[in-house]
Amino acid sequence: MGIPTPAAAAPPTPAAAFVNPIAQQRADPHIHKHTDGFYYYTATVPAYDRIVLRRATTLQGLSTAPETTIWTKHADGDMGAHIWAPEIHFIDGKWYVYFAAAPTDDPWAIRPYVLESSAANPLTGAWSEKGRISLPLNTFSLDATTFVHNGTRYLSWAQADPAVGDGTGIYIARMSNPWTISGSPARIASPTHAWETRGHRVNEGPAFISKGDKVFMTFSASATDSNYCLGLLTADRTADLLNPASWVKKPTPVFTSNTATSQYGPGHNSFTVSEDGASDIMVYHSRTYRDINGDPLNDPNRQTRMQKLYWNSDGTPNFGIPVAEGPTPVRFSSFNFPDRYIRHSGLRARVEANVTDLADSQFRIVSGLAGNGTVSLESANFPGHYLRHKGFEVWLERNDGSSLFSGDASFHRRPGLADASAGLSFESFNYPGRYLRHYDSLLQLQPVNSALDRADATYSAT
Repeated sequence: MGIPTPAAAAPPTPAAAFVNPIAQQRADPHIHKHTDGFYYYTATVPAYDRIVLRRATTLQGLSTAPETTIWTKHADGDMGAHIWAPEIHFIDGKWYVYFAAAPTDDPWAIRPYVLESSAANPLTGAWSEKGRISLPLNTFSLDATTFVHNGTRYLSWAQADPAVGDGTGIYIARMSNPWTISGSPARIASPTHAWETRGHRVNEGPAFISKGDKVFMTFSASATDSNYCLGLLTADRTADLLNPASWVKKPTPVFTSNTATSQYGPGHNSFTVSEDGASDIMVYHSRTYRDINGDPLNDPNRQTRMQKLYWNSDGTPNFGIPVAEGPTPVRFSSFNFPDRYIRHSGLRARVEANVTDLADSQFRIVSGLAGNGTVSLESANFPGHYLRHKGFEVWLERNDGSSLFSGDASFHRRPGLADASAGLSFESFNYPGRYLRHYDSLLQLQPVNSALDRADATYSAT
């Protein structure tokens, strides 16, 4: 019997794995991948008093890269308080930093501002103040971001409008230059759902990404404690982005606090790409605890984190869950059915396509419970649970600490039996010669003898 023809699906993109957190006490992170081979990273500091930059040739390298202060708040007057949510962009040969600030004598009169630098290296070059972005409404406004779509540059931001009610909505406008909007802005989202109005009525922190025939705008909602979460707006690629009717808000949040992984208040994200350009990466902040004393804005412990953004078969983004600290999980795509992934369902392990419950198909490759150079596969959404064989069937179960469990949940990682250059296979620690393979879509532990066996026992980390 020959190997089945691979499913007609886009090849899985290679795994993009990180060790989180990337930075302690850094909120509202933004990363720009530049043509000079560096990633540039900036974020809000807890003192709300300066703008910092790091750069590294890899995303993980940002975690240990030295940090430079490129601008400090004014001692008095405008731009003297609440220096929030900086973003760094490269536009028409110059660097620009967008950020929010307020005057020292009115610290909640927050407005968006812009810095400019013509230096090749923005960490060492001089910066000039282009000043405040003039908006038709002179009200509380922040979180400015910019992007180009269909040849037009846009600015998007969050702003309060007393005529709409309490809280902030998401606005968008065209730009005539990197610090000036043109025409009338459009409000494309306001907080209306319960998950957008916990603690405060908030839509803020817009971030743009496009794929296929759709464009997407994530935004953050509710107070900045454990209620903070991400929502999603979607529009057709060819739609008029300034028409509020072009945008559809998903009625449920797409990224929320997760008790199992001890990540709370995930939000204010941005997007970048992996070093090979094959994967979209989401950058965001969260805390490792739920309960906060006092105003959450005074709590300094939001961390910058990264994880791969996946895409559903219908072209929509799948954010999964904020994963636990440490190595980020990966997915395992079948060699001979590349649209199918190892996942747990009812705790039984199988291969399946269109896994929209993303975390069910994500596993951390960790040091094997049995040692001896083995690895174990820990569930992303059930930390402490591992794939283990039982009666040669593969199940997801909690580690009971026994030597039997350790042996059953440990594997030697081998080059892919069907493709040693790109794939990988998992040989049982306590039953050498038996491998994790799918059979009738269920994951089994079986010996491999034929070409079909080897294909069924080969996977790609994605």
